[in-house]
Amino acid sequence: QAQLVESGGGWVQSGASLTVSCVASGRARGLAAMAWFRHAPGKEREFVAAIRWIGGRTLIGDPAKDRFTISRDNARNTVWLQMRNLKPEDTAVYYCAAGSYMRRAPSEYDYWGQGTQVTISS
Repeated sequence: QAQLVESGGGWVQSGASLTVSCVASGRARGLAAMAWFRHAPGKEREFVAAIRWIGGRTLIGDPAKDRFTISRDNARNTVWLQMRNLKPEDTAVYYCAAGSYMRRAPSEYDYWGQGTQVTISS
């Protein structure tokens, strides 16, 4: 079984912080890299950040610069995306993904979670 389960989305005011999490299992957990993407209505899926299970190297996309942090706990099979100073333009469905390498393109990832909605008001 391969599974990625996101949680932690919600509806918050501009300027607030929110952390979304993803628990990996099965074949999805066996791949080397985990990533966060977001998909807003009418827009393309956008790369946010990625991290390797071993060593913890990260690849940071434009949305994550200065405001978002990606982290992982290997023992808990969990990856987090900590988001700070949220803005209305951050509103999107946030997805976690698993792949063999850290990449910026969605097509490079083999497994995807169901997504968690993040809505920023004002």
